[in-house]
Amino acid sequence: MPALNWSQLGTTQLGWVPSIMMLTAGGLYLWGATRVSQIEGCRWSPRRTAAFLGGLVVTFIAIEGVVGAYDDQVFYDHMTQHLMLVMMAGPLFAMGAPLDLLQRSAGGRTKRVVDAGMRSRVAEAVGHPITGYVLYAILIPFTHLTSFYNYTLTNDLVHDSEHLGFIVVGYLFWRPVVAIEPSRHPLTPPVQLLYLALAVPVDTFTGLTLASTTHELFSFYNSFHRSWGPSLLTDLHIGGAIMWVGGDALMFIGMIPVAIRWVRAEEQHTREVDAELDRLDSEAGGRSV
Repeated sequence: MPALNWSQLGTTQLGWVPSIMMLTAGGLYLWGATRVSQIEGCRWSPRRTAAFLGGLVVTFIAIEGVVGAYDDQVFYDHMTQHLMLVMMAGPLFAMGAPLDLLQRSAGGRTKRVVDAGMRSRVAEAVGHPITGYVLYAILIPFTHLTSFYNYTLTNDLVHDSEHLGFIVVGYLFWRPVVAIEPSRHPLTPPVQLLYLALAVPVDTFTGLTLASTTHELFSFYNSFHRSWGPSLLTDLHIGGAIMWVGGDALMFIGMIPVAIRWVRAEEQHTREVDAELDRLDSEAGGRSV
């Protein structure tokens, strides 16, 4: 591969499996949105459709665009790819509400099967906020601080599976924060903020560990010779800084809309309390007269 610079922004590296999966996901989503309009007589939210398709675009850039083309060349590019899948594509897919679309677009026997599956204990466990958090807290350090990362560089099937895992875990992690799809365990805005705050140390620990290491951790790079870019150790440190600073920054950005929802909910609660007090005062005044 030539040196990674601005002139390579249009570089692509297409693969049959990820391309077919992304096209299929996009096609099924659009078909489901059309079905909802036919079944319910109302239009599926364009914002949700835009969010889901946006998630596919981010996924394409991360896996088959310039980021994906260089993901086995330099570590910091690989780290950028992972953040894009978990912290950008993940919440966009959550905002697309694909499970809600599946339930509303299914019909006949398929709908009965889907509804039964969504009501099952397995679905409840998988969709629980604790599950999303635990998976995230395990996935990030495991895939970056163990020999598993080196294995992804030498096995394409494992590498592709890792990408899918980042997308799924990202969706499950952000789903209770986005809070669009129905949940048996909804989180209030204050708990959502705590949920995100507890995830910040995961990125910080992983990033600081990589940024402070004194030797190359992955043997693949020792046998991989390139004539451009930073040294192996510097590359590792840059990747760690991206995970630390970039991951924490994206997490804090995710907190902003949650904080806004919290403020609006408190304002609405205050208005309701004031209206109730005014009503009680009015009734008390009427009785006194």
